[in-house]
Amino acid sequence: MPTYVYRDPVTGDEKEVFHSMSASPEIVNEKTGNRMERVISGGAGFLFKGDGFYITDNRSSSYKAGVQSESSGHSCASSSCCGGGSCAA
Repeated sequence: MPTYVYRDPVTGDEKEVFHSMSASPEIVNEKTGNRMERVISGGAGFLFKGDGFYITDNRSSSYKAGVQSESSGHSCASSSCCGGGSCAA
């Protein structure tokens, strides 16, 4: 269940209330007795734990084969063998 923030429109007091999405509670400020209005908030953040993953982790086998053939087609490892690395090899 989500946590909602309610604000008293007269005094500006805020209160966090934990209730279901389908509930439409009547929240009242205990100090003043005023009806509180729900504040639109930014929502929940995401918490990523661990090393994570990258979009390249799940590449198709045909994509991986194409990259493998492109990298193995060029026989020179240094940039000087093709005159500065601009050969079409």
